[in-house]
Amino acid sequence: MLVLLDRDGVLNEDRSDFVKTPEELVFIPGALEAIASLNSHGHKVAVVTNQSCIGRGIITPDTLSNIHEKLFSALAQVGGRVDQLFFAPDAPWKATENRKPGAGMFFSAMQMFRETPQNTVLIGDSKTDLQAAAKAKCHRILVQTGKGRKTQKQGIDPDLLPVSIAKDLSQAVDYILEGRFS
Repeated sequence: MLVLLDRDGVLNEDRSDFVKTPEELVFIPGALEAIASLNSHGHKVAVVTNQSCIGRGIITPDTLSNIHEKLFSALAQVGGRVDQLFFAPDAPWKATENRKPGAGMFFSAMQMFRETPQNTVLIGDSKTDLQAAAKAKCHRILVQTGKGRKTQKQGIDPDLLPVSIAKDLSQAVDYILEGRFS
């Protein structure tokens, strides 16, 4: 199975002012170990993340690379890895199909790993994550970390259902390993 992960609010604490340095990338407890568990069970893992901080001129692509090196290093320390990382640098006012709610990153990931939508699941915390996954016809799990509780409280549009709800990435991974997701 291909597991697509949003970054901010799923792997690390969401910040209203963006993650601008490696030091600001603070992992949600258990998230790295959850990815390592997916890896150990043979699942492919790809991160699909909007990073408008580049399009807004807040950080450079090199800074984003340094931030992601922290993620990769921390994962390696717990025996985990990300097989591919996709990011959309678009500012919201210059959005391409790669920027969620567009599904460009999802289609690119499925093509790269030669996976079908039926064998792909997105774990995210926002409505735009769910919208992109619905466009790509992938399974959807909403975590209650990051923006997840707010997203759930606002109600999930009927056209985005079915959506499984998990308290965090660890529980979402349990759902995948147990085959208990919509």
